[in-house]
Amino acid sequence: MTPYVETSDSAGLENIWAWLAELPDPEVPVVSVVDLGMIRDVEISDGAVRVSVAPTYSGCPATDVIEQNIVSCLRDKGIADVTIRRVLSPPWTTDWISEAGREKLRAYGIAPPIGSAGKRSLLGALPKIACPCCASSNTEQVSEFGSTACKASYKCRDCLEPFEYFKCI
Repeated sequence: MTPYVETSDSAGLENIWAWLAELPDPEVPVVSVVDLGMIRDVEISDGAVRVSVAPTYSGCPATDVIEQNIVSCLRDKGIADVTIRRVLSPPWTTDWISEAGREKLRAYGIAPPIGSAGKRSLLGALPKIACPCCASSNTEQVSEFGSTACKASYKCRDCLEPFEYFKCI
């Protein structure tokens, strides 16, 4: 493997962001850690790379795996000196999911978060969640928790398909 060499930090940053944009989330592999807004910053200094990562929530069981995958990805690209900085403040929010990430979730069959993660939306009535299969809003929540704590289980009353909704956090 050719060692990672860049003529400028900006060219190196572009490459690193592009590589991380291809790194899938282990729980929802159709979206990348960049799509989810988990990568908060990338810094290059004297050939060393530091990636700031915001876990989706403090108890997320995939956090260590994601951080290990980031290090492995960059080392596979020839960057020997990679460190991870775990960022807990400000806490990650579903507001940071990119529009492309939201579309990827929908295409995969997971309804993306509706609205924002602001306190008012968290305390209000349940939003109308559109079915990712048929786009109907005639849906109902089956369980507040889905396959992971960040998702809820729903079913569509029109097409009868079950689906998950990525909750606003």
